[in-house]
Amino acid sequence: MWLVFLKELKELVRDRKTLFFMIALPILVFPLIIGVVAYFSTKAVQEAETKVLNFAVVGEQYAPSLVNQMKDSDNFNQVSLPDEDDVTTSIRSGLTDFVLVIPDNYGDDVLATGQITLKLYLNDAGLNLVQHRLQAMVNNIAKHNQQLAFVQLGLDEDQQTALLEPIVIDKIDVADKRENWGEKIGGFVPYLIFMLCLQGAMIPATDLGAGEKERGTLETLLISPIARYKLVMGKFFTIALAGVTSALVTVSSMAIWGIVLSQGMAIQLVAEFMSAISGIDFALIFLMLIPVVAIFASLLLCLSIYARSFKEAQGYMTPLVMLVIVPVIMAMLPGVELKGGWAWVPLTNVALAIKELIKGTMDYGELIAIFGSTAIIATALISFCVYWFNKEKVLFR
Repeated sequence: MWLVFLKELKELVRDRKTLFFMIALPILVFPLIIGVVAYFSTKAVQEAETKVLNFAVVGEQYAPSLVNQMKDSDNFNQVSLPDEDDVTTSIRSGLTDFVLVIPDNYGDDVLATGQITLKLYLNDAGLNLVQHRLQAMVNNIAKHNQQLAFVQLGLDEDQQTALLEPIVIDKIDVADKRENWGEKIGGFVPYLIFMLCLQGAMIPATDLGAGEKERGTLETLLISPIARYKLVMGKFFTIALAGVTSALVTVSSMAIWGIVLSQGMAIQLVAEFMSAISGIDFALIFLMLIPVVAIFASLLLCLSIYARSFKEAQGYMTPLVMLVIVPVIMAMLPGVELKGGWAWVPLTNVALAIKELIKGTMDYGELIAIFGSTAIIATALISFCVYWFNKEKVLFR
């Protein structure tokens, strides 16, 4: 068994493509994703904030001061509507970015006019910040009108505050920063880790089964005086090692890049969050990935042995991505917690446990159910793989 393992390991190390998916991809993927998302999101927001918006006004005569402020601003450019009744068409055609409809009760005297409703017509399907930019201007006018009304009513500062907000709820969050951040990003981390582990094991698995069939080396291996189960276990350990290596590099990369980026970008909150996750928690995240990788490795080896060619094996393995996505999505659903039956659901329990470890709210007693369920399934799949390997019609179909 170990001779087969060493033989497959040597071939694995010689394959640059496999090493890239095992080591280079996990190391690069975290800073790459963070950098790309940050760059494009920042660029999109900057473009939306600096874009000059074309606007048209219906009922301009009721609020000349507001319209003049908009004209004088560098953010807005007034255009004329060809037909005031066809507001939607003018926006969809690109003639205007938005149309503001001012009611006839508009005025500075709040006590006389009552509440004023400005109607804003726009295409809000994309990032435009139209309402945000217009709201800032309207808020200044509204605040000025409020102060005039308070002066007329003769209210002091405390009465003004009580009138604006008669009842205030003072929310006191007992969750610490780590728990808050863990709840927000904890569901995404297992998805990324599982995908990288599956990717790291998929390439060698395809080659060790279907690849050997295509090269004609499988027959030579089968006539050697080695028990079939030892051949299976040798190949299994090679695939599992590739997946575990990818898992280890992924977890280490997540920890290292999180600290480096938070320090380099002077993000104190992120630095505090990363420093709050202990080495034991990172070690447990890695250890829980071992039985998960065992499930991936045994299932991938079964499919690879069954396939007639490398291409056919890739076709069988592609749907496994859904096998990874669905349990992680289940872990993100509201009300799904690492309690009761969910602690025994394969893959979902590991995703929930990783989320709890990141949050710092892990019930370590649930590790028994997590390791137990994943170990049982991994053992069953390995046993099926041995059975599969002993069927000659599968090996030479």
